[in-house]
Amino acid sequence: MKNTLLKKTLTLALASALAVGTFAAPAFASASGASSAASAAEPTEVAGTAIDASAYDALIAAGPVADDKDIEASSWASAVKKAGKLRVGGTRTSQLFSQLDETDNSVRGFDAGLYELLARYITGSESSYELTQVDSSTRESVLTSGQVDAVFATYSITDERKKVISFAGPYYTSQQAILVKKDNTDIKSVDDLAGKTVATQSGSTGPDILAQYAPEATVQEFANDTEARTALSQGRVDAYVTDYTLILNALVKDSDTFAVAGDVFGPEDNYGIGLPKDSDGVAFVNAFLKKIEDDGTWAKLWKISIGDRTGITNVPNPPAIAE
Repeated sequence: MKNTLLKKTLTLALASALAVGTFAAPAFASASGASSAASAAEPTEVAGTAIDASAYDALIAAGPVADDKDIEASSWASAVKKAGKLRVGGTRTSQLFSQLDETDNSVRGFDAGLYELLARYITGSESSYELTQVDSSTRESVLTSGQVDAVFATYSITDERKKVISFAGPYYTSQQAILVKKDNTDIKSVDDLAGKTVATQSGSTGPDILAQYAPEATVQEFANDTEARTALSQGRVDAYVTDYTLILNALVKDSDTFAVAGDVFGPEDNYGIGLPKDSDGVAFVNAFLKKIEDDGTWAKLWKISIGDRTGITNVPNPPAIAE
């Protein structure tokens, strides 16, 4: 996926495509068809361009269902089927990937759509999932403790993480980008971060990437995306470096406050689905991903969740799934 192209396309499209309605994010009401385990309190969000809920729900409801023999061949999928639900580690505040809608208590977005489709694929019902809220510091622990079956949370595949968990996918590719306040004229590229205070998320790939690409920046780590953006909007940091997909979230929410500084940078950041270490669920979930990519569901979900809401019309090709 060519993220520089996406960035340029988004810049042209934001003025006409963004933001109409707003609503205050709810406190911890359960997502539709799911219960949510407690985690650190999520800061209040304001929504931007709304997802087409009807189109989203119809797409998920039309998702494929696995043959019994395919489920029986996987001990991981068999356990999910027997339990009658897919236990998911995810978020509810990611505007494009997994956002809780307080009007009907449903979580919708690209990641949410994937785990709802997977729940349907295994159990026959897209509502047969249980959502445990995670952040970048807890994604491994909920898997290693057996609290969840899978993590869908814009989860970067790294060698360090593969020491303790396994990944299916990748299913999406991003890079790093720099978010600044819209009136900032000092930061135009990663080179301008030297001597600046830069926010990133703890437990993410951000700190290591900043150490490599902006070693003279003062890095301040935050627990989640919302806290980092709040610090930026309040002027407590000069910039926020994170995955470009989270930057898209911020621009959809508040293009009057924030802007992207320069081009994307750093290595390609492949997102995977976190699974227990050495689980045979990897092969099962990879087969599921290939099926929804081949039948066009992946592209339709991307369009509804991301493309239509950012004005980006070119649907990217999904990354090659690891063998």
